[in-house]
Amino acid sequence: MQSFLLAPTIMVGLGLFFGIIIAVAYKFLQVQEDPRIEQVEGFLPGTNCGACGQPGCHGFAEQLAKGDSQPGGCTVASPDVIEIIADFLDVDPGKQEKRVARLHCAGGKKQAHQIAEYQGFESCHAAAQVSSGGKGCSWGCLGLADCEQACTFDVIQMNNNALPVVNIENCTACGDCVAVCPRDLFEIVPLNHKLFIQCSIPLEGDDARILCSTACDACGKCEADAAPNLIKIQNNLPVIDYVNGGPAKPEATFRCPTASIQWLEGNQFVDM
Repeated sequence: MQSFLLAPTIMVGLGLFFGIIIAVAYKFLQVQEDPRIEQVEGFLPGTNCGACGQPGCHGFAEQLAKGDSQPGGCTVASPDVIEIIADFLDVDPGKQEKRVARLHCAGGKKQAHQIAEYQGFESCHAAAQVSSGGKGCSWGCLGLADCEQACTFDVIQMNNNALPVVNIENCTACGDCVAVCPRDLFEIVPLNHKLFIQCSIPLEGDDARILCSTACDACGKCEADAAPNLIKIQNNLPVIDYVNGGPAKPEATFRCPTASIQWLEGNQFVDM
């Protein structure tokens, strides 16, 4: 009988022993969180969009309290909120640069050549596995609204041309659309980067135009008309260097024969 009770007694004793050790360790080794973090998090919008580079507002608040980020890194908060946080932490608010999602494709159902009719599950990912969803272009938007459904903040709507329209006023640059697009067509860019390439076809001349009427044909006119070093043709597509190139101006779009390069003042597309 004694041996029968010995094992449970030992287990209970060990449990109590290690429990006491853990409790003591927690008391003396715990790291107290900066009380400012909770207050700063309360100032933030609470959208947890991730546009600041952190997984959520709490993570960004931690970075702010440690001085590793500036309040302006939040692209969703209003300028007044940015100033409130800066004053509370007694730091420079930093530059708040609005960033939005843009689509590298203008080939909707009216522009892109169709080679088949897709019938199946209404999903870009599904259609991409079956003859490119019926489009002749293997690089363009499939138009089945995966991005619209994935957008946490409901700022994407498909227009009459089967292209996603991003409401730039409410876009938080969260990146949901970037992650879900099977063609990697979305890019998060600063709103003031108004010169934008709306094509991803790496072909030139007739090989590109036969697939889509708005395809870039790599003619190079935009490069010639832009400021020095602003645009370079790489892999048959214009690449815009906002860092090392001259100032971007609408003139770079004027001679484009297919309107694949645009000067964007507002939402990228309208209903057509």
